[in-house]
Amino acid sequence: MKIAVSGKGGVGKTSITAWLGDYLARRGEKVWMVDADTALSLGQASGLERVQLPEPLTQRASLIEERIRPAGQGGMMDLDPHVSDLPEALSAVLPESDSAVPMRGEKRLLVMGPLTNAGGGCACESNALLKALLAHMVLERREWVLVDMEAGVEHLGRGTAAHVDALLVVSEPSMRSLETAAEVARMAGDLGLRRQVLVLNKATPQQVASLPPLAGLPGQRLCLPDLEPLRQRQLYSGSVLGLGREAEKTLDAFCAALLRQLEGTARPAE
Repeated sequence: MKIAVSGKGGVGKTSITAWLGDYLARRGEKVWMVDADTALSLGQASGLERVQLPEPLTQRASLIEERIRPAGQGGMMDLDPHVSDLPEALSAVLPESDSAVPMRGEKRLLVMGPLTNAGGGCACESNALLKALLAHMVLERREWVLVDMEAGVEHLGRGTAAHVDALLVVSEPSMRSLETAAEVARMAGDLGLRRQVLVLNKATPQQVASLPPLAGLPGQRLCLPDLEPLRQRQLYSGSVLGLGREAEKTLDAFCAALLRQLEGTARPAE
């Protein structure tokens, strides 16, 4: 299954991506964790030290030049570059969390880097390689792929978005956050990604049931409560894993419910 995760900055989408990836890996799945957010914090959230983080793809100038303007093409850009070897070559293995359930699968981190808009200096080559690699991960890989995105959906081109199984739109119970969530959901729908779940972080079931009637908010909804161990952990560590038995039980129940909801959410007819 291929899942994109988006939402307003600071609402917990990176943490939720890390928790879901860890949950799947502990149950024997191979999981690709793709960091496509400008904050580039998924690796640390997943227990990797900063010095161990792989270099973002968009900063690998020689590789970008080699794949996008290969020798023998007269300097012309190749918009369909060879990328199938890059995930293994550019990724890092994420460590096992301190969990009561040992990790029977594997999780790997691939850091994309920011997608740069035209007009801020030409980043055509890096954008082309980034989009090609993301499309490869979504269209051709048969493992789980979790993509931690920015608030927008610019990383997902129309063809790629049509093959993502689901979008998790993460929000906190605040009007500004929910308005961003509604806009993200609308943009994703315009790209053809209509299989969406709203995750309300640091919230109660009562808040989920009484959300304001904002147009565009996904109809499928789940909540995740505020976690005291996480607030304590964030004072001294970037990792969101290994929060203790009670927090782990809460997170595992959330991940299981989320997967049940995703599996039961049929893709709408075109």
